[in-house]
Amino acid sequence: MEPVSDAIVYIVDDDAGVREALAWLLRSRRLLSESFDSAEAFDAMRLAHPALRQPCCLLLDVRMPGMSGLALFDVLLARGELPAMPVIFLTGHADVPTAVDAVKRGAFDFYEKPFSDNALVDRIEQALAQSAAQLEQVRQRSSLQARLHDLTERERDVMDLVVAGLPNKLIADQLEISVRTVEVHRARVFDKMQVKSAVELANLLRTGP
Repeated sequence: MEPVSDAIVYIVDDDAGVREALAWLLRSRRLLSESFDSAEAFDAMRLAHPALRQPCCLLLDVRMPGMSGLALFDVLLARGELPAMPVIFLTGHADVPTAVDAVKRGAFDFYEKPFSDNALVDRIEQALAQSAAQLEQVRQRSSLQARLHDLTERERDVMDLVVAGLPNKLIADQLEISVRTVEVHRARVFDKMQVKSAVELANLLRTGP
């Protein structure tokens, strides 16, 4: 799998040795990383920079002093940060049932220490690919919302009837305007929505804003 460009892996673990080893492993696979020694430190960063602007994933230790990895996961889940930021738990044997439960609730995966370096990095790359896909969906929805917002009320009326399959003459009759006016509005709708046909417009709207 090709590495996702402009991606970052967040490492949250209270063990400095683990953080350094993971950072080295990721560098060996040309992956950027940023490390945090506590769940609180990572959460403070996320609150300061709430918008996800690049593909990312989170390597999260289950047991840590203070806020546990599981508690942080619950916070991220409640804030709706998943699945755009997939979480991979790093766990000891005693925490495996907890990690399995977290996966059922939306975590991307878990790895029991000690883990296979290659298997972990392969899974991280899959998580980053998911993150990139999710962020692209968000960008597409935002773009569609902006284009819809730019339409006038009359253009929205014409668009709805175009999507419903009505020809210009019937649209004109229903809206009590001239066919020429319908043609002008229809052209403006296509231009603003960045489509070239009624079929393309219908497919675009079917995805939903």
